[in-house]
Amino acid sequence: MIIMAVDLGKARTGIAICDKLEMLSSPLAQINEYNSDKLIEKVAELANERRVELIVVGLPKNMDGSEGESAQNAREFANKLEKMSGIKTDMQDERGTTITAHNYLNNTNTRGKKRKSVVDSVAATIILEDYINKRKNSDFRL
Repeated sequence: MIIMAVDLGKARTGIAICDKLEMLSSPLAQINEYNSDKLIEKVAELANERRVELIVVGLPKNMDGSEGESAQNAREFANKLEKMSGIKTDMQDERGTTITAHNYLNNTNTRGKKRKSVVDSVAATIILEDYINKRKNSDFRL
């Protein structure tokens, strides 16, 4: 199944995608958009172009597992995206993904403007890999 992941941000949103066999996840794009409705349109368009079968949206839970305003915004975004795109959406806990993305970029010595331009799509890739692992380890299927 081709799955796309979204690391939702206020200004920058990272996008990642996997192959049909769910073996390889990779960064796809970073969308710079402040307007939520326009962002949903852009993500839906990208998903339809890539023949995505499922969209996973990162769920920014608090470190204690509770959900705040950001988590509620992510859930609303996912619901609107599903309605607009016609593609099923699911949520994935994204705690720590941005920190992990920064660590990956440190290991590859990615700095400055290049780092800023890829960190969100790398975080989306981590969200996607976590989701795929959850599916494989629990025989979880939608």
